[in-house]
Amino acid sequence: MASFIIEGGHPLKGTITPQGAKNEALEVICATLLTEEEVTIHNIPDIRDVNNLIQLLRDVGVKVSRKEEGGTRNEERGARNENTYSFKADELKLDYLESDEFVKKCAELRGSVMMIGPLLARMGRAVITKPGGDKIGRRRLDTHFLGFQKLGAKFNRIEGRGVYEITAKKLKGTYMLLDEASVTGTANIVMAAVFAKGTTTIYNAACEPYLQQLCKLLNRMGAKISGIASNLLTIEGVDKLHGAEHKLLPDMIEVGSFIGMAAMCGDGVLIKDVSLGDLGIIPDTFRRLGVRIKTIGDDLFIPRQRHYEIQSFIDGTIMTIADAPWPGLTPDLLSVLIVVATQARGSVLFHQKMFESRLFFVDKLIDMGAQIILCDPHRAVVVGHDHKITLRGGRMSSPDIRAGIALLIAAMGAKGTSRIDNIEQIDRGYEHIEDRLNALGAKIVRS
Repeated sequence: MASFIIEGGHPLKGTITPQGAKNEALEVICATLLTEEEVTIHNIPDIRDVNNLIQLLRDVGVKVSRKEEGGTRNEERGARNENTYSFKADELKLDYLESDEFVKKCAELRGSVMMIGPLLARMGRAVITKPGGDKIGRRRLDTHFLGFQKLGAKFNRIEGRGVYEITAKKLKGTYMLLDEASVTGTANIVMAAVFAKGTTTIYNAACEPYLQQLCKLLNRMGAKISGIASNLLTIEGVDKLHGAEHKLLPDMIEVGSFIGMAAMCGDGVLIKDVSLGDLGIIPDTFRRLGVRIKTIGDDLFIPRQRHYEIQSFIDGTIMTIADAPWPGLTPDLLSVLIVVATQARGSVLFHQKMFESRLFFVDKLIDMGAQIILCDPHRAVVVGHDHKITLRGGRMSSPDIRAGIALLIAAMGAKGTSRIDNIEQIDRGYEHIEDRLNALGAKIVRS
């Protein structure tokens, strides 16, 4: 188990470029299973979850190659190289879906669940086990399954293995109203529906930018999807998809994480090429905490924050920040926002609605000296003061990706040295993070 040793108190200064979007990558990589022709994807992040999914596709028989000419050499501090891969799923190994190795790998990688829709649509058959991922409470999958069933799929339990076989001779278009605007559920259903006979209408569909990107890629491949960017998607079934080319958006969660780092530890940080129109209310949510952010074209500049003050409502009541489906605030950034709030003047209530275990990392912040009241599994109050609370270094473990990056930010802003164990969780979502932050002046050592 690897660890980070962080020497706190070093200011960050310079320019950093966000990686390609992790969640978009998982969706569009699975979409390559829908065609025999080559699909080229640019800006794929070099992170564990994405790399594991790429290897899983290789195991299933997809020909995957990294295109060196797609990379861009950039020596700028905090910059990253762009990764380009091609995928060609012309000889799939359906027998591998029966193997214990495939089931084991799926159980370790939550993104593997999005292979079901493409395999069901193209091959008429898929196998599913309980997928892995962050331990942040119950994460529903019934939206996926109910959508497949409405399209005509059948589930059969494979005795003795704890897995289900999903089959459909021919999927049929239908109307469905999702009871949850699940991003991965919508993506899975859309990928299954592109080959369904007739028209599929999905109401209360997720409409996050990454889902929009998936639909745009599918349309370039020959699908007929309308209503993109709304919560009402219409898919007219087609017989075949062809190859295409696609570039991932920058990762909005990484952009938000960098804003938080710059607010806590920065001495002037420029975040390049953020795709501002796809960030939604993320910048304004940091502004509600008093963080100053300057927009320069498609870049964000976060100047040194001598102090920042949490806004209050017009009637004087405490500020509340809550997650919500797009265009609301993504739950993946609440942990970062909590850390940033520990250094603000004023108090704020954070309400994590979607996952019942995601706030449990705050006890580690309390050990570091933060003033936080954990009200229940979904709500926490960061108690404000007229001056910054000096966090102190300590030893902790990363419980999941987002809590891990939040703890890293806290350690960078703390006095003294900190150790974060189980950083494999951070590696699942952040590309070479210590190298990129050290280039800005941080002092982080992997051990």
